[in-house]
Amino acid sequence: MAGLKTNEREGTRAVLRHARVSPYKVREVLDLVRGKPVHEAEDILRFSDRDAAFTVGKVLHSAVANAENNDELDPEELFVSACFADEGTTIKRWRPRARGRATRIRKRTSHITVIVSRMPEQQLQRLQARRRAEQLAQRARRVAGARRSEGDQRSRAERRHGGEAEELPETEATETSPETEEPESESIETEAAETASDDSGDPTTAEDADADVAAVDEEDTAAEAGEEDGE
Repeated sequence: MAGLKTNEREGTRAVLRHARVSPYKVREVLDLVRGKPVHEAEDILRFSDRDAAFTVGKVLHSAVANAENNDELDPEELFVSACFADEGTTIKRWRPRARGRATRIRKRTSHITVIVSRMPEQQLQRLQARRRAEQLAQRARRVAGARRSEGDQRSRAERRHGGEAEELPETEATETSPETEEPESESIETEAAETASDDSGDPTTAEDADADVAAVDEEDTAAEAGEEDGE
């Protein structure tokens, strides 16, 4: 049993005639978007690597505009119900070859047709439910991200201020400060005495240290004088 003819297919159509591209190349692109929703078909054509995808995208936009303006249909409820490419006129050219001969060049053209129709009710309900679920998921992710950022800000503030430790009253701080200063001064004096005893071996006075330094200087000068006399 034969199927519906080309001009008997239901839906809103757009036709591009005598497109300067081979029907074989166009059909490979049309196979990607046949039966797809309009928004999904547009994404496929936008990211396709084939040059024919640009031409097919223009025809698809024209079909959607015809359905929206002429038939008053919602573009979000449309899908590509049918699309095909028929062979158009072939432009013949000649290329010179050896020994005075010529070779024929065939430049193919095609007639591109895209038909869009409204989705069935069941498919529309599934699509609406899917979109509603995606919106709820996006909203949940936004709320979780906002709460996470608030928690990060609080933890960052706590780390900056050294935690949630309570500050001491001023009276307690003033009372405890003298007690903390006295042990520090005592420890400094004891360390100085220990370093002095370690360096000299036995505790000595400042006068004895000066006398030792003078004696060493006299010995050095005497040695230098003796070296000069010897020379």
